[in-house]
Amino acid sequence: MTAVSESAVAAARDLRVVFSRLRRRLKELATADDLTPSQTAVLIRLAKDGPASTSQLAGAERVRPQSMATTLTGLDRHGLIERKPDPDDGRRQLITLTARGRKHAESDRRVREEWLVQAMADHFTEPERHIINQALTLLHRLTD
Repeated sequence: MTAVSESAVAAARDLRVVFSRLRRRLKELATADDLTPSQTAVLIRLAKDGPASTSQLAGAERVRPQSMATTLTGLDRHGLIERKPDPDDGRRQLITLTARGRKHAESDRRVREEWLVQAMADHFTEPERHIINQALTLLHRLTD
């Protein structure tokens, strides 16, 4: 392993802690009726990106196809998704949101976003929010 600076170690540790706390706080706001974080993430992804196959969703969420199949089974039980044949490949199914699933995803996203927008307005000045936006631009490199 290559030697890393103490600042890299501290930044990694602090970033993990802050994101873990933020993730927990956002989970507390969920309007979901007993959905897991993975299920909520898939709902939001389908609402944002549209229909997708199980393997496409697994790739996007960086999980194994078997894990995604389990997640989708839970969403199916809640009546939030439906499966339709892929018009380009009859052997494959596309996962889409039901009307209930779309409403659920939108409601959940809106509640979390409203809380976060208000928290940013309440806790940070305009110059501080500018710094946060600059830092987020840099952090996107970790997920690309």
